[in-house]
Amino acid sequence: MNWYPLRLSSPVRDYVFGGRAIAERLGRTGLPKGPVAETWEVSDLEGESAVVSNGPLAGCTLRELIEDRPGELVCHGWNGPHFPVLTKFIDATGMLPVHLHADDATARRLQAQPNGKTEAWHILDAVPGATALVGVKEGVGHDELRAALLEQDFDAVMRRLPVRPGETVYVPGGTLHSFGPRTLVYEIEQTSDIQQHAMPWSMEDGSTLGRGEWHAGIERLLEEWRPESRPDFQPGLRIPAGEDVERVICCAGPYFALERWRVAAGVSPVCRFDTALVVSNAGAPVAVEAGGWCETLGPARTLLLPAALGLVRVSGPADLLVGYLPNLERDIRAPLAASGYGPQVIASLGEGLAA
Repeated sequence: MNWYPLRLSSPVRDYVFGGRAIAERLGRTGLPKGPVAETWEVSDLEGESAVVSNGPLAGCTLRELIEDRPGELVCHGWNGPHFPVLTKFIDATGMLPVHLHADDATARRLQAQPNGKTEAWHILDAVPGATALVGVKEGVGHDELRAALLEQDFDAVMRRLPVRPGETVYVPGGTLHSFGPRTLVYEIEQTSDIQQHAMPWSMEDGSTLGRGEWHAGIERLLEEWRPESRPDFQPGLRIPAGEDVERVICCAGPYFALERWRVAAGVSPVCRFDTALVVSNAGAPVAVEAGGWCETLGPARTLLLPAALGLVRVSGPADLLVGYLPNLERDIRAPLAASGYGPQVIASLGEGLAA
């Protein structure tokens, strides 16, 4: 197959916490009027598989491409039920519900799902003093957490962390969390939409839940909760990438890695790769060349670069978020160690990196 950079359909979610930041602060065009909470940049969820909108493959779903050419699309030897990552821009103009997503084992045991939902948030913008709730304080047990959730007294039991633009937190499945208000996030996660939340209202429209439904949701949440998970925000780790090019590894684990590339004006670096790249634009329009194609990537827009393409050229100025399925030793540990980072610092990026 003659692969090329794929533009995909991008569903929009208008949950109650959304606003207009994706359009007004990132410059994304073509969004519907009214609040926009999330844009799903690359999605292969059941019933929500993205559709290619450019080139000879226009009209094909991402699921069809995965079923037909998984190794060429994702990486050599890979196979799975769906594309492995889901990426989003999230506008938390309001506070997200306090919630969690099951880890792999729990998702299979309790929800008959093939995998759970570990995720990471990269902060694009946040007002001074913004915070996030990430994990539960040490020593809090199920009974104390249940009582606090019923009282909606989250600060009594949860860790409240400062949020700063440019930082990232890797959030393992089973971690109780929330962020917002007035926070703009790029999220990368396992392909899943499972969650349990602790709020007495619906995330879709804000309507009040019945007491029984609300309490049952909290009990399911407690069953899926991992008490030991207390991740922290990290500034990312820089590695050499050539003159006038900045490459920061924001987070990494067995399910995904996320990097931020900044390229100066007049510079056109070439990057080689052998696993699919999800390339999202956090800056002004930028030219992306791969497979003999040149695509102009607008603000807050995304391209999926199939693994078979092998290399990509970016023309600066550029500010890109790049997600992929990593080989942790080759892609993360080895280059960071060669750049002088110690094992403990490297391990702080996510899971599966401890020496």
